[in-house]
Amino acid sequence: VFIIIHSLIACVSLTALGSQNTTMHFVTEFVLLGFPGPREMQTFFFSLLLVVYLLTLLGNGAIVCAVKWDRRLHTPMYIFLGNFAFLEIWYVSSTIPNMLLNILSETKTISFTGCFLQFYFFFSLGTMECFFLSVMAYDRFLAICRPLHYPSIMTRTFCVILVSVCWVSGFLCYPAPIVLISQLPFCGPNIIDHFVCDPGPLFALACTPAPSTELICYTFNSLIIFGPFLSILGSYTLVLKAVLRIPSGAGRTKAFSTCGSHLMVVSLFYGTLMVMYVSPTSGNPAGMQKVITLVYSVVTPLLNPLIYSLRNRDMKDALKKVLGLRINSN
Repeated sequence: VFIIIHSLIACVSLTALGSQNTTMHFVTEFVLLGFPGPREMQTFFFSLLLVVYLLTLLGNGAIVCAVKWDRRLHTPMYIFLGNFAFLEIWYVSSTIPNMLLNILSETKTISFTGCFLQFYFFFSLGTMECFFLSVMAYDRFLAICRPLHYPSIMTRTFCVILVSVCWVSGFLCYPAPIVLISQLPFCGPNIIDHFVCDPGPLFALACTPAPSTELICYTFNSLIIFGPFLSILGSYTLVLKAVLRIPSGAGRTKAFSTCGSHLMVVSLFYGTLMVMYVSPTSGNPAGMQKVITLVYSVVTPLLNPLIYSLRNRDMKDALKKVLGLRINSN
């Protein structure tokens, strides 16, 4: 996929360049401003970002290992969670290493192709996150609303199919928007007031307005976001109805506890995602765009292991084994 997208972007870019006036100068690289400031602030931000990145890798890596090594967690719910944690590792790796290098760099440049490759992987992995959250909500719906049919529906084969669809479809969604945006003429300036190659700033740098391309891309983003979100909303509406019919207070508490972690992650991720991409971002200040992007691309992957492990006893016990800690008898 990496080679195909790389070749496709290069071919499209050359075609676009050839179709324009040859006397016009086209940019070959962009400048990612990131979070500009004094050297002391840059050093602090670098240290903080590095710690966050390492903790994110450690936390999500521990969940992946716990799911793999603990046989009690070889169930669909934890298989989805393990894949989700593995996805988070790649998701943060699509942005944070480049942010760290950008802070150390004097030029803060990224090549034209590199910018669109980052765009591709960042948004493809984000799309997979939406799909996995939807699949995890569906799994909770089956477990709570169809407990007798759950083993026959959520078989190992069906679980593998769902996981595979999430991974593959995420990579197949974004080539079209990337090709459309890469065809726009970028003749200068080339400064992106962001820490990642994002469609909003890229549209702002295009030499000619492209309202149809913007409309297509934002409509596409809305479908990618709202499709899984409506699926999650529908699943948890049915779960809530089923839980409220449980006569036992302890049973309702257990059911809510099972879904609580997932709902917290969904709220945090989708809350910021919708603000950023459902409507065009040209009306939002650049600083606000960067903060919102930082929340769902950096903070959320850091908090996910804490959210899932602190509210799940089986996961806590498995993580203690992975980390070599003594399990409390309580």
